[in-house]
Amino acid sequence: MTIKTIGMISSYRSLENRTDWLWQQTPYAFGIWNNIQLQALAEKPDYLVMYQFDFPKHQKQHQSWFKRFGKQKQSEVNISSLLRSVPKERVIYLLREPPLEEIIEINKYNYQQAQQYCGYISGADDFAPNPDYMPAIWYHSNSFQELNEMPPPKKVAPCSWITSGINRTANHRQRLDFLYALQASEIQFDLYGRGLPARAKTLGELGNKWYGMAPYYYNLAIENYSSNNWYVSEKLWDALLAWCLPIYYGGSAADKLLPAGSFLRLPSLDEKGIAYIKEVTASPDAWYAAKEAIQEARQIILHELNLINWLSKFIANNS
Repeated sequence: MTIKTIGMISSYRSLENRTDWLWQQTPYAFGIWNNIQLQALAEKPDYLVMYQFDFPKHQKQHQSWFKRFGKQKQSEVNISSLLRSVPKERVIYLLREPPLEEIIEINKYNYQQAQQYCGYISGADDFAPNPDYMPAIWYHSNSFQELNEMPPPKKVAPCSWITSGINRTANHRQRLDFLYALQASEIQFDLYGRGLPARAKTLGELGNKWYGMAPYYYNLAIENYSSNNWYVSEKLWDALLAWCLPIYYGGSAADKLLPAGSFLRLPSLDEKGIAYIKEVTASPDAWYAAKEAIQEARQIILHELNLINWLSKFIANNS
């Protein structure tokens, strides 16, 4: 079997020079999964993934969303050179950000531009050329083998929430308002995250999300967007892989991808939602009842929803 090399580019600055991008999501060395090998910086890859790549027109105007391309000037971005001579039919465009009202036009522009360079274009919204769920990535540094084989870690605390202080959209502000209301209710939960306002009673940032999830029975997994049937993010995958029972606020995509009972539905971001969290987190009973469903969901995330598995199947079907 011939191994195909997959190069990757993104407008997420943290991925800009990452050779080992997603290598933790495969049990094999150097990013190998079946018929593919992830080599993000490969000079001449067989395929190229443009993962949440924002085309130049909007980069300067919306600099607050992502800091683009290090010190490179916006006008100097040369798309053709970034493609590394990969033919159009082997360039895959995956848009990860949800279609929030404030950025819908940016997303539509990205799809429009991608049609010039990419053979396959997808995103978790109805106006994407190929609407689809975003394949799973996760933000634990544990090895694939460890996640795959581990029993539940010891649970010693009721509930955690890992979030950020981003407030530039109405959805982000709604989430922050719910955070303040939840803290005012004096429900016991531990809050972690970056850039949170001073009024939020936070335990600080985490270098590894595992430490803010694994010791907890429950995790609040609250999406920034819940208004379509496609969008679901790593918030859910991270919680389940840490053997938490997620208390999830999001769209219906999760119901289609995961087994029933593997997560709980937070009904709303208001007093009703606060009452629900209070009732659930008062005891670990719901976690014990969901234990087998969590185990099944973890295997689905690791082996089926995994972005590397998605790429392997895509390339097998399009070679």
